[in-house]
Amino acid sequence: MADHAILAGKRVLLVIAGGIAAYKSLDLIRRLRERGVTVRAVLTEAGARFVTPLSVQALTEDTVYRDLWSLTDESEMGHIRLSREADLLVVAPATANLLARMAAGMADDLAATVLLATDKPVLVAPAMNVRMWQHAATQANMALLESRGVRRVGPNEGVMACNEYGPGRMAEPMEIIDAIAALFAEDAHRPLAGLPLTGRHAVVTSGPTHEPIDPVRYIANRSSGKQGHAIAAALAKLGAAVTLVSGPTRLPDPAGCSVVHIETAREMLAACEAALPADIAVCAAAVADWRVDGASDRKLKKDGGGPPTLALTENPDILATLSRPGERRPTLVVGFAAETGDVLAYATAKRARKGCDWIVANDVSPGTGTFGGSDNTVHLIRADGTESWPTMPKDAVADRLAEAVAEHFAGK
Repeated sequence: MADHAILAGKRVLLVIAGGIAAYKSLDLIRRLRERGVTVRAVLTEAGARFVTPLSVQALTEDTVYRDLWSLTDESEMGHIRLSREADLLVVAPATANLLARMAAGMADDLAATVLLATDKPVLVAPAMNVRMWQHAATQANMALLESRGVRRVGPNEGVMACNEYGPGRMAEPMEIIDAIAALFAEDAHRPLAGLPLTGRHAVVTSGPTHEPIDPVRYIANRSSGKQGHAIAAALAKLGAAVTLVSGPTRLPDPAGCSVVHIETAREMLAACEAALPADIAVCAAAVADWRVDGASDRKLKKDGGGPPTLALTENPDILATLSRPGERRPTLVVGFAAETGDVLAYATAKRARKGCDWIVANDVSPGTGTFGGSDNTVHLIRADGTESWPTMPKDAVADRLAEAVAEHFAGK
């Protein structure tokens, strides 16, 4: 759990949008104030249908801001003042509608206008039906916002108010407070300048992808995401602005990174392309080569006729796409090659075939413990030769790779 002592004296502007999870925002206000946080609230028109302005006012002990056209508030440019007088803006619940308006840069009510006018960090806690959260439009909007620096906590998986199960539940108040404390801690420890990758933007992929067979089953692999997450954290420690595009893992988001959570290979590619332009791309994810062609929207049943026949189709090649020459190609593209034999030969051929600059090759044969383990043995393959590194913890591999990236950009 994050250290909450850092919250004392902070100022949070809480935007409460219209969803059943709005009731949790009242508990969030109370718990923030217990920790010494000054909380102001913007309540949307829809939000006021779920929690009353009087309840919010009683808990914040401050005015509840609702109307962009208020003569009293806007006589002092209230939307500018609100956005600038806070240390952090928190949107909880963040509905699909509000996320879409944020992504589009709309300013059609007080909440959207404040979010557009702010120069402060923004943290969103999405809350919506599972289908709405998983819809391509919502995922694209969230990826775009995260590529712009918006941070996210949740959503959690569970039973919805509509009795459906899946991701979409708003994070619990204490989880949101942990995320707020972690964000303030990052800012407190982030050097302003002087690090070797300051001013550079890196896109890192990590983890597996899940390719649906039906709503219950999927094709996956054994990747834990440990190496990719460690690389993202290592690049951030050297000053890079890092966008981590992560498949489904059990890992916490690394400090100092903007994280985009995806499920499928196509979603990962879309998130990577949305994060461009970038100076660095590190494709450490174990992306599924194939997906089911025409996944079922209903659970496949055993009907006595034998197992179903699954037709597979090839997924897009993320590494090759990012390596393709053009204005949006990152300056340095690093791929990974997880092999079970002839590691150096296959990895060298892969580097030439994909068009990337470097390949990090490792042996994932049964018995190596690489997938899911804490150690890794890698070879860094570049145009000028190959370096074989000793077995070391994945964090150490990440630090060494980040240092090599920094050396590559030194003086450029």
